[in-house]
Amino acid sequence: MVFRESSRKIAVRGMKKRSEADRLITKIVVVVTMGALAFGYDTGVIAGALPFMQLPIAKGGLGLTPLTEGLVTSALVLGAAFGSLICGMLADRFGRRDSLMVLSAVFVVGAIGTAQAPSVAVMIAMRAVLGFAVGGASALVPMFISEMAPSGRRGRLVSQNEMMIVTGQLVAYTLNAGLAHFSDSPSIWRTMLMIAAVPAVLLGVGLFFVPRSPRWLASQGRTDEARRVLELIRSTNRQVQHEMRAIYTAVDDDAEQIGWRQAFREVWIRRLLMLGVGLGFAAQFTGVNAFMYFTPIILRQTGLGTEAALIATIGDGLVAVGATFAGIWMIGRFPRRVTLLGGLCGVVLAHLGLGATLLFLKGSAIESYAALGFILLALLFIQMMVSPLYWLLMSELFPMRARGVLTGLSVSCQWVFNATVAFLFPIILHAIGPGTFFVFATINVLSFCFVARFLPETKGLSLEKLEAHLQDHFSAEDQEKSGDSAAFAE
Repeated sequence: MVFRESSRKIAVRGMKKRSEADRLITKIVVVVTMGALAFGYDTGVIAGALPFMQLPIAKGGLGLTPLTEGLVTSALVLGAAFGSLICGMLADRFGRRDSLMVLSAVFVVGAIGTAQAPSVAVMIAMRAVLGFAVGGASALVPMFISEMAPSGRRGRLVSQNEMMIVTGQLVAYTLNAGLAHFSDSPSIWRTMLMIAAVPAVLLGVGLFFVPRSPRWLASQGRTDEARRVLELIRSTNRQVQHEMRAIYTAVDDDAEQIGWRQAFREVWIRRLLMLGVGLGFAAQFTGVNAFMYFTPIILRQTGLGTEAALIATIGDGLVAVGATFAGIWMIGRFPRRVTLLGGLCGVVLAHLGLGATLLFLKGSAIESYAALGFILLALLFIQMMVSPLYWLLMSELFPMRARGVLTGLSVSCQWVFNATVAFLFPIILHAIGPGTFFVFATINVLSFCFVARFLPETKGLSLEKLEAHLQDHFSAEDQEKSGDSAAFAE
């Protein structure tokens, strides 16, 4: 009887500990993804603010011309490329949490600066500041979550990052439409931009109640602190001991944090970096931001009115959120490689369908509906099976001693690809029309071949086991090539 009561008490204590650990992990994810919410809002809000900013200064706008409109829009993307690169390096030196705290302040400065900008020059500068924070958050948020999450839940928890990005974009689209409809003020764009400070403040305040990454602490020699954090976010002592042993081994093997120059000296890390850059290319050349930025332009070519085209943009946001929900479910059940490859296949079909619609249904009654359908289909596959996988893989692929700098460099390249698509898409669409989408389809076939050839499966392994697996995988490729060369020489 006493034994049964003791067993029951142990079970109750175990359930209580598990519940406390799960609640803390949930709180950490909610707080940290405020950075992703700010990221999404800041990238989406400009679409609603630009029409008001085009008004003359005397009427409450900034008098934007097509040139300055492009500069205001692209300043954020270019700032993000710089921010992700710099913040990746800072995260390795000062830690993930503390770097995010600094970024929350940069978000607030950028939001207030853009909302109060008295001139185009100040607006461009403040958009670049805001972009720095957006880029830093895009690199640090998934990295931080991946280092805190248990291996079995890492995929779903990291994918909350993508969910908050698309939610932020949808909130921006919806608030833009609501504020524009209910306000008669031509300066309402300043309110739209100021709202971006809200998630940034929540991020900064919330981070005071979030522990530092145990893996980063261990990499700095602060192993006692790392163990205390793990005891808070893991449900059993066995899990803590197992994870600490793995971290100790990784720290002993890695010795110390290294920069990108030192990382480039190791063949397998160079190959991982090239994989990360290639995945960023594949994610952006799905055309995701061509659709998110230019859906109204595409639909106007089918004869759809401007107001209806803008409403369709809200449809883009709704599909993106719903698809990301489905993507989080899929990530927990299917291998990473299979999901990403399936998504790229769907994107190819959607681009072929959209190109064929614009080419063969020109002027027909169903052209607008068919085009919108294929745009939404493309976004469904992208936001369900490509974008969440990209951000998840960026948080998993790189070794602990250079995780910040390599993630930052890879994500920085992704932002450059983002800017490339945003710049070239309207030019190519004007030049070759429907052929643009056949070009996208061809590029995505090449991306499919790249992923099939070079991406190993990462699901179900702790970060430390995954690092060892990737080192063996990419080092083995080198050995195979050497063996092939030797055999050829013989």
